[in-house]
Amino acid sequence: MRRTHLLGLCAAVSAVFMAASLPPWNLAFLAPVALAPLLFALGHEGDGKARFFAGWLTGFLYWAAVCHWIGDVLSNHGGLNAPLAVLAVVLFALAKGLHLAVFAWMAGPMLKRWWAVPAIALLWTGLERTHAPLGFPWLQLGNAGIEMALPLRLAPVLGVYGLTFIFAATSTGAALAALKRPRRQLAWLAGIGLLWALPAIETGKGPDKQAAVLQPNFDASQGWPEAEKDRMLRQTAYLTLAEALDPARPAVDLVVWPEAPAPLYYYNDEKFRTQAGTLARLAGTPFLFGTVAYTEKQEPLNTSVLLDGRGRLAGRYDKRMLVPFGEYIPWGFGWIEKISTEAGNYAAGETSGRLVAGNRSVGVFICYESAFPHLVRELAGQGAPVLVNLTNDGYFGGGGAPRSQHVMLARMRAVENRRWLLRVANDGLTGSIDPAGRMHDPLPEFKKMAGRLRYAESSEISVYSRFGDWFAWGCLVFGAGLWLLAQMPVYRPLPKSK
Repeated sequence: MRRTHLLGLCAAVSAVFMAASLPPWNLAFLAPVALAPLLFALGHEGDGKARFFAGWLTGFLYWAAVCHWIGDVLSNHGGLNAPLAVLAVVLFALAKGLHLAVFAWMAGPMLKRWWAVPAIALLWTGLERTHAPLGFPWLQLGNAGIEMALPLRLAPVLGVYGLTFIFAATSTGAALAALKRPRRQLAWLAGIGLLWALPAIETGKGPDKQAAVLQPNFDASQGWPEAEKDRMLRQTAYLTLAEALDPARPAVDLVVWPEAPAPLYYYNDEKFRTQAGTLARLAGTPFLFGTVAYTEKQEPLNTSVLLDGRGRLAGRYDKRMLVPFGEYIPWGFGWIEKISTEAGNYAAGETSGRLVAGNRSVGVFICYESAFPHLVRELAGQGAPVLVNLTNDGYFGGGGAPRSQHVMLARMRAVENRRWLLRVANDGLTGSIDPAGRMHDPLPEFKKMAGRLRYAESSEISVYSRFGDWFAWGCLVFGAGLWLLAQMPVYRPLPKSK
C-alpha cells in the first residue's frame, strides 16, 4: 500500500510540475525536473501495470490542468451544459493521458540501466512527437524553455524537441540522484555543456518593413444581418486604410486581417470580393485576410487569401490542421455539438501556405496550426521570408491561459525557423515576434483597432527548417530500441567461493 501511495503522490507532483512550468503559471524552472518525481516512484515499482496507471494519472492530471479551458469553450460556444462540458474535458484528458501511461510503463526497466539518462530522454521525446499525427500536440514540454537562453539555442537546430530532450534528461538525472544511483550514471549530463558551443539566439536583422493590421474584436457569437455586415465592412476598411495610408508614417509592405468569425465569403460574395480588391488597390500593397471557401462537395474550408497590390487574387491557403471540436469532431465525441456555425465538418486543405504576390512572399498558417512545428518549418524551408499566423482566439473568451499558451507556441515557431512572425488576431494578442521569440508592437487586447507591426524578411534557412523532425523521430526509434534492450537479462557472474 505504501508503494501505491508513493506512485500516486509522485504522479500528481510531476503533473503539477509540468503544468506549472507552462502558461499561465510560467514557473519554467520546474521544467528541468518536472518528470523527476514520477521517475523516482517508477524506480521503486517493478509491476508494469502499476507503472502504466501511474503514468496515466500523471497524464490525466496534466492535460486536465493545461487544457481545462476546453470545458469553457464547449459550454459557451458548443451548446453543452456544465456537467457535459466537464465530462468532455475528463474524457479528453483520459485519452491524452495514455501517452504518459505508455511512457511510464516503458521507462521502468530503463531506469535500472547505466544508460538510463539518454534512454529515457530519447523515449520521452519520441513519444512527444507522436502527439501531432494523433491529432492534438498543443504544448510540448520544451516550450517552457522559451525564456531560457542556453537550452533555447537548440531550437533552430532540433526544434522544440531538442529542449524537450534536455528537460527529460535532467529530470532523469534528478530521479537517479534521489534513487542514490552511482554518480557515473549522471555523467551523461555533462554533455549539456556542449550547448555553449551553439550560437546564442539573437534577433538578427532589425525590422525594416511594416504591416498594417486589423484587430476587429468581433464577438464569436455575434449574428450578422446584412445591414450589420455592410456597416462592419465599411468601418473595418476605413480603419485599415487610415492606418495603411497615414502620410506621417512610412508606406506599408503588407495589409493583414485575421481569421475572424465574421461571414467573409470571398468566393461566394461578389460584393465583398469587390470591396477586398478595392482595399488592396487603394493601399497599393498585398492584402492577406481570412475567409471561408468550399470544396467541390460544398464542404467549408478555413482559408486565407492573398491579393496583390492591384486587387487581383495572388494565392490561397486552406487550413490543413483542423481544431478538434471546433472544426471537426474527434472519434468518440460525436455527441458534442460543434463550436463552428458552418454546416458540416470543415474539410482539411492540402496545399502549402507559402503565398506570393509580385515581389512579396509570406508563409501563412492559421490559428491552431502554430502547435505543429513541422508544418510551420515547411514554410521557412520553402523560402517564405516572413511568417504570418492568422488567428481568432475569441472562442477562448477572456481567459488568459489558452491565449498565453497560444502565443508561446507562435514564439517558439519564430525561434525554430529564425523568422519574424506576424501574429494577427481577432481580439488579441496581435503583435510581431522576432527570431529570438520576443514580442514587439503588441496591440491592446479586446479592442477594435488597426495598427502597425514592424518586421524584417530573411532568406536564412535554419537547420530545423531545412531538415525537420529527424531528431524527434530518431528519438522514437532509438528510445524503443533501448527499451527492448532493457528487457534483456543482465549477466552478473556469481562471486567465486573461497
